[in-house]
Amino acid sequence: MRFLVVGAGALGGYFGGRLLEAGRDVTFLLRPRRAAQLAKTGLVVQSPFGNLELPAPKHVLAENIDGPYDVVVVGSKAYDLESTMDSFAPAVGPDTVILPLLNGMKHIDQLVERFGDARVLGGLCMISATLDDEGRVLHLNDLHGLSYGERAGGRSARVDAIAAQFAGARFDATASETIAQDMWEKWVFIASAAGLTSLMRAAIGDIVAAGGQDVALSIFDECCAIATHNGFAPRPAAIQRGRAVVTTAGSPMTASMYKDIVRGAAVEADHIVGDLLGRAPKSDSPVPTALRTAYVHLKAYEARRAREAG
Repeated sequence: MRFLVVGAGALGGYFGGRLLEAGRDVTFLLRPRRAAQLAKTGLVVQSPFGNLELPAPKHVLAENIDGPYDVVVVGSKAYDLESTMDSFAPAVGPDTVILPLLNGMKHIDQLVERFGDARVLGGLCMISATLDDEGRVLHLNDLHGLSYGERAGGRSARVDAIAAQFAGARFDATASETIAQDMWEKWVFIASAAGLTSLMRAAIGDIVAAGGQDVALSIFDECCAIATHNGFAPRPAAIQRGRAVVTTAGSPMTASMYKDIVRGAAVEADHIVGDLLGRAPKSDSPVPTALRTAYVHLKAYEARRAREAG
């Protein structure tokens, strides 16, 4: 089975590197700058689960894709998805499976519209990773899970085939029969954490120390209500876990969106928070005011960033 991993950043570099380590047929789709960097340094991963140094991993530039791959793994930022789809489109054939690892659900709509419903699996990953200034993948926590499955539920021959390829690789791979539910539950948590820590410009523990548990729970509960309205009510374990995480005293946790704000980078405001708000009930229901306040804060940040850049 031939894998095309789009990019060799934090997500693609980590999971693609682990698949290469396990002897799988992996090619990275790279931009010229990253290709030149990897030609010099190789793909370097530093992780609690074992470091990797893979010299000159196989790669291709978009203009040199010469035919379809079996699986295309996509882990780009949401605001880059349109150009990313253009770059890997030549790799998508009649039997190609696209496995996206983005947060939220809007990317699923975009991928389905571009490539067709049958080609797009559901997927998510649980990992904290980043690239350092030298292009090394730094794995920052003790999670490295990747879940995937048919969005309509159940199992299929192609999911089983991917499962056989993932077996033996050094990450926690789960072929889920409820991947849509899993994705919605992660979305609820990500939107809550991103909205809360970005709005307050603070870690969870500092928000709790300021007496802000009620704000944290308001945002989380509003996200849960939107998921329920869309037919994906979070399961009790997800609710318990989410409420605990956003109210943990002393927690240093901040969302990656908050970290992006701190360094003045682009954020996925529309994809993570705005799209969720857009799926809220339209009438006869309370407006999700806490989540909307967080969204306006994010959009104000984007407006200021655009003004200062231009």
